[in-house]
Amino acid sequence: MINSIVNGDYIDLRGVVCPLNFVRCRLALEKLNINDCIYVYLDKGEPEQMVIPNLREEGHIVDVILNENTWIKLKIICQVD
Repeated sequence: MINSIVNGDYIDLRGVVCPLNFVRCRLALEKLNINDCIYVYLDKGEPEQMVIPNLREEGHIVDVILNENTWIKLKIICQVD
């Protein structure tokens, strides 16, 4: 489920296991246009190691914009139509 905030849309995937977090990111990105962005909250560890490289491999721009002890916040810019 995509939530809206003032600065853009986001999904909170903390606590979601692999590969569901990657699948949910892809489903959210399918609803976006090229150059639209979404923010994703993601657990560190396996989710981080799976989601970031796979989204980049698909051609999306992925930046870690917040790095906390147990989770990260990603800014993902859709690059695939």
